[in-house]
Amino acid sequence: MSGRRGIFITLEGPEGSGKSTQAQIVADFLRSAGQRVLITAEPGGDPIAEQIRAILLHSDSAIVPEAELLLYLAARAQHVRHIVLPALERRDVVISDRYADSSFAYQGYGRGIDLAKLRMLNDFATGGLVPDLTILLDVPVELGLERQKDRNRFEAESVEFHRKVRAGFLDLARLEPQRWVVIDASQTPEEVAGRMRRAVIERLQLENK
Repeated sequence: MSGRRGIFITLEGPEGSGKSTQAQIVADFLRSAGQRVLITAEPGGDPIAEQIRAILLHSDSAIVPEAELLLYLAARAQHVRHIVLPALERRDVVISDRYADSSFAYQGYGRGIDLAKLRMLNDFATGGLVPDLTILLDVPVELGLERQKDRNRFEAESVEFHRKVRAGFLDLARLEPQRWVVIDASQTPEEVAGRMRRAVIERLQLENK
């Protein structure tokens, strides 16, 4: 934590992987270790991004993959510049429930949008901001969908689509092991939380208090 900016942690995973619950647990742990913590989520965090979120998750109209991606990127541009970067400049720890890797998994692997084009557009939207640590809460598709309580537009997608998304997350983690930690989220919340704490301590070199 002695760097010139704070630490950026992102939580990723398929539907029903428990990201929101674990984000709060990690935040409480970091606060107990003396860190200032901001929890946020995508799409959202910023007023404009929240309006885009309502369209993306709850629109009754069909959204083509290209428009879906651009809406996510627009929300992310607002979120990064109005929420994430100011907190990092204050040297806070920022924990985001989803970030850019969700676009690669859902719109790239899931929808079939070219990953190279997606990467270029995402770099523009984020200004090149990359997380210091990304934790993948991996869960079998059927279990995740069974757990999911916040019903949204993605629930109507096929099981095959969600399998592509999960495979995409695992592929992203395999390609960048220095940034990613994969945790089996089919375990109990307590077991997952223990793995999360160990990952944060190890990767960010925080003292275990």
